[in-house]
Amino acid sequence: MEVCQSELLESELTYVKQKVPTIEGVTLEACLPAFVRVHIYVSDQRQLTALLQFTSKYPQDPLVTELKSKTLTEKLLDGIIKLCDAEAKKYVGQKQVILIINFIKNFLIENPLCIVNDEVAKLKKELLSNDDECKLKQKSSQIVFKVKQEQYLMSFKVSVPVEYPLKQVQIEVLDNNFPEMLKTIFLGQAVEIARKCVQPPLKKNPKDPPFEPKASLYPMCRHLIEDCIKRYGKENCPLCNERALPPNPGATVEKKNRIERIYCGHLFHLGCLKTYLKTPPFAAGKFCPACGKQIFHEKWKVSPELQEARWAHKQARQRELAEVVDFLE
Repeated sequence: MEVCQSELLESELTYVKQKVPTIEGVTLEACLPAFVRVHIYVSDQRQLTALLQFTSKYPQDPLVTELKSKTLTEKLLDGIIKLCDAEAKKYVGQKQVILIINFIKNFLIENPLCIVNDEVAKLKKELLSNDDECKLKQKSSQIVFKVKQEQYLMSFKVSVPVEYPLKQVQIEVLDNNFPEMLKTIFLGQAVEIARKCVQPPLKKNPKDPPFEPKASLYPMCRHLIEDCIKRYGKENCPLCNERALPPNPGATVEKKNRIERIYCGHLFHLGCLKTYLKTPPFAAGKFCPACGKQIFHEKWKVSPELQEARWAHKQARQRELAEVVDFLE
């Protein structure tokens, strides 16, 4: 029996040496009676080394697979190993090496999103609720998110390039019921966060270490989900403490209740903000009650001195009118 197994193993090793060089992207590194080691390359980020070990009862027992990679995470590799173990069990009694090599390679080809496996898992665990959705589209290397905060929602698609993380992810908004102004801000900030992950700053600080591209999926999606959709869907106006956005996204909003987003990022009702900015004191400027930062907005660029003068003029005018009314009475 041992002789028979030895002959079978020798025959398979000969077959492996002949077959592996014909498989694109696979390099044979070792082919010994104890194990076969190959390197499988699909892209710079989707590559690994597979160690396929023979047991004493092989091929009646399945191959034992070990995987190592500089680009894929340990958690993902553990998952692939489990799949390999299940696949090898289907072929006990047969030659398994080439079958498992092809199985691993096909997995890497058919699952391009495996390079963002940990980032997606982190997003699901930390930021998404039961009402939210996250769907992976492996064929197109895209992820579709549908995120809700009460009645407000945004659905967006993230495309992961082959060169990821050296190139940034791309985003497209599919559906949303936020005001157009907020949608534009959300999208612009998300794109900028992704860009900064892969492109060095225009003005580099000489003391900073050399720039290295980093993964952009999690930082971009975290900002969009946590700092935008989840936040603004429930944010209150810092002045009246009422919801900044109407409870019903489709409701008609009076002009005074329209939202304005100021430099620090907080939302105000237009009427509340105008009253606050036009009411003294003016000397030190106006500050956001929510965060304490000075209020800046492109619609209100009047200096504290001019605001003070206008207020004084308005009060004087009101006194004059009051005196006229008293005289007529």
